[in-house]
Amino acid sequence: MHIFWADERCVPKDQLESNYRLAYDAFLSHVPLPAQNIHRIRGEDEPHKAAKAYEDELRNFFSGPGAIVFDLIILGVGEDGHTASLFPGSPALDERMRPAVPVYLQEPKINRVTLTLPVLNHAAQILFLASGRAKAGVVHEIMEDGNPKQYPAGLVRPLQGSIVWMIDHEASSALTKPFPTSVLNERR
Repeated sequence: MHIFWADERCVPKDQLESNYRLAYDAFLSHVPLPAQNIHRIRGEDEPHKAAKAYEDELRNFFSGPGAIVFDLIILGVGEDGHTASLFPGSPALDERMRPAVPVYLQEPKINRVTLTLPVLNHAAQILFLASGRAKAGVVHEIMEDGNPKQYPAGLVRPLQGSIVWMIDHEASSALTKPFPTSVLNERR
């Protein structure tokens, strides 16, 4: 098993804001996974440099310039419809060649590095996790209304894979169509 990140904040890996630190504290420090199987984004580097280094690592791991195909990508969805660090209106949404790009945000937000839609859309399986009432509107718009506002999370549509949505009661509170409890599966 190899672990990669869909995105990372540009902070040192020991900072509370680091996605690497969150994953390390929650589970990586508790499993016997070789260090060389953990492929983190170097958030402590300048965003362009970190994105280029991650792009190189992805291409080396997946052997060349072809499609990068993950077996599973776990994503969340923000109240604004973002996923990974793909935010509404971001130029990163238009990237078609690079697998990872820097994302510059206005203060006080932290700059980031993110995987791009082509990488997400080549995954064999996408697992979206959504919880809380604040996500209910976005979940409804993506799942029932066809993503009319073009939320980035709704642009994740694997070309040959599938999407599973795992949502709690509050995040599903605006849904009106009957879906299986807790797990919503959509094949593309």
